[in-house]
Amino acid sequence: HLTDKLGRRGHEGAALDELAKLLGLSAPPRIIECYDISHTAGEDVVAGMVVFRDGVPFKGGYKKFAIKSATAGDDCAAMVEVLSRRFDEYEKGEDVGFATLPDLILLDGGKGQVDAVSEFFEKKKVNVPLFGLVKDDKHRTRAIVSKKGEIALKSTRAAYTLAATIQEEVHRFTVGKVMAAKRSTMKHSSLEKIQGIGPSKAKKLLASFGTLAALKNASES
Repeated sequence: HLTDKLGRRGHEGAALDELAKLLGLSAPPRIIECYDISHTAGEDVVAGMVVFRDGVPFKGGYKKFAIKSATAGDDCAAMVEVLSRRFDEYEKGEDVGFATLPDLILLDGGKGQVDAVSEFFEKKKVNVPLFGLVKDDKHRTRAIVSKKGEIALKSTRAAYTLAATIQEEVHRFTVGKVMAAKRSTMKHSSLEKIQGIGPSKAKKLLASFGTLAALKNASES
């Protein structure tokens, strides 16, 4: 009956309840945002944000950020930049996707990233619980990390399954965006080798024709 009233299925509800107890939250986190940073050899640095509502992915809330100010390879600074921009958008109130504050924020990263973002939260007076997700040497979710240290996760518990699912999803989404950015960069660079075509014209050509193949097959007119 409670599951129906809250709009949650039994398994997800149990996982959220368990996660709340594990993290010391006052209530189960109905809206969870998770962030990841990814790049290719320091280039095309992208951050991804995924949203889980009542324990299941809400893909309409997913966001991609191109890192602008952080130095390539500095994931801590990149994560601070992303969260700063996220809360700037919340304060502007113009983007519906950023209009609601989450009940919990997770970072796909360790204590360094958690500490850096926590410092920003303190300055900005952001009052949203923040934790990191760390992996073992086989790239499997191992523990949740806070400013105080690590919180162990038992692989048999519902909270572990939920945390691992969120971490895998944010990684999948972010890496996918990096690869898309890399493909776009490669297309632009190949067009810019042609005399008379710069970045702006390359962008317009790709926007008009869609693919390099379509451009190559186009008539002279």
